[in-house]
Amino acid sequence: MKRVLMTVLAGLLSAVVLSVCAFAQTERPGNSAAQDLLIKSQVETAVSMLQAIHAKHRRGEMTLEKAKELGAGLLRELRYGADGYFWADTTKGVNVVLYGRKDVEGRNRLEDKDIRGTYYIKEFLAKGKAGGGYVEYWFSKEGQTKTQPKRSYVLLFEPFGWVVGSGYYR
Repeated sequence: MKRVLMTVLAGLLSAVVLSVCAFAQTERPGNSAAQDLLIKSQVETAVSMLQAIHAKHRRGEMTLEKAKELGAGLLRELRYGADGYFWADTTKGVNVVLYGRKDVEGRNRLEDKDIRGTYYIKEFLAKGKAGGGYVEYWFSKEGQTKTQPKRSYVLLFEPFGWVVGSGYYR
C-alpha cells in the first residue's frame, strides 16, 4: 500500500507541475490551444495514475475491485488550476466519479443531453473508445444550475472500462 501511495503522490506532483506551467498560459483570453493542451495532458496524467494502480492489481497486490475503488477515490479528489477536476463514466454510461457528486455517481447518464440536444455522454464514450478526443457541449459549473459552453478531452482507460475526462468552460 505504501508503494501505491508513493506512486499516487509522484503522479500528483507531476500533475501539479504540468498544471502550473499550462495554467499560466491559459490565463490569456482566447488561448484555447493552450487550454486544449492542458486538459489533454491532465487526462493523460490521470490515466497514467490509473495504470500504476492497475499494475498493482496485475501483480496481485490488490483485487480489481480495490484498484477501481482506489482509482475512483483518486479521480474524485484530484484537482488542478483554479477549477480543474476529473470525471469518469463506464463504457455503459454509468458515472463513476463527478467531482464528488454522490447524487450522480452510480447513475447511468447515457441519455443525458445538454440544452442543445447533445448526448454528451455518448460523445464522450465514442471519442474515448476511438483513442481519445475533444467534445463540445453545455454543462453547469460545480454548485451552479445555469449551463455554459464547455470543451472537454476524454480518454478510455480500458482495464477499468472507464472513460476519463476533464474540460474547461469557454
